[in-house]
Amino acid sequence: MTIDQITRDANVYGDDISEIYDLLYLRRGKDYAGEADIVTSLVRERVPHADSLLDVACGTGEHLRTLRTRFSLVEGVELSAAMRARAQAKLPGVAVHPGDIRDFRLGRVFDAVCSLYSTVGYMAGTEELDAAVASMGRHVAPGGVLIVEPWYFKDGFADGHIGDDVVREDGRTIARVARSSRVGDTVRVEAHYLVADGAGVRHFEHTQVMNLFSRAEYAAAFERAGFTAECLEETGPLLAGRSLFLGVRRDG
Repeated sequence: MTIDQITRDANVYGDDISEIYDLLYLRRGKDYAGEADIVTSLVRERVPHADSLLDVACGTGEHLRTLRTRFSLVEGVELSAAMRARAQAKLPGVAVHPGDIRDFRLGRVFDAVCSLYSTVGYMAGTEELDAAVASMGRHVAPGGVLIVEPWYFKDGFADGHIGDDVVREDGRTIARVARSSRVGDTVRVEAHYLVADGAGVRHFEHTQVMNLFSRAEYAAAFERAGFTAECLEETGPLLAGRSLFLGVRRDG
């Protein structure tokens, strides 16, 4: 998937997805505050003085709502204009920049940079994975921390998985059914949504193309970007069965 394709999808699907994104995942039980606290602990274990953080592909800003209370300075980067608008509405005074994970440049560094909820799974191959890690890495201060939540690894993905959610709140019902299909290391996730409220029932589709990488490929991307590479395999409630990659910038 190219940058142009992801930009197109962010714009085409952004309004529909951003409208129900928070409700769907919060009712699913995603603990954004708990995850933000885990990130904070991991950062401070390596860099006790860390006081600034950048959240890359921050979505609607739910992690930043807690992170802004843990660090003196937080900022976000988000490609989708609709997601970015929702984040900015929640986070007055917090800069949420437009930008693609592979090539954004803010002109400053932070004590910590994180990218959560597996945005790196959109990278089409190791070249794009390297670009994303390098792009985030150049925003990390010397001796600072980079935390990336991978998508599934090559050896940990169940082909043909079917997922479903039904959420009811404030006179609205949202139903989501999704099926994942794997060809090689590429996974197509086709999701169908039904949203019913006082205005009627509408349907839309959201198809995501994700890619599977090995632990070695993630580690190599960190190393090439100038970081140590540590794979944290079972990190509490943050990952829902997935892992974290954490690196400290070596030129600190």
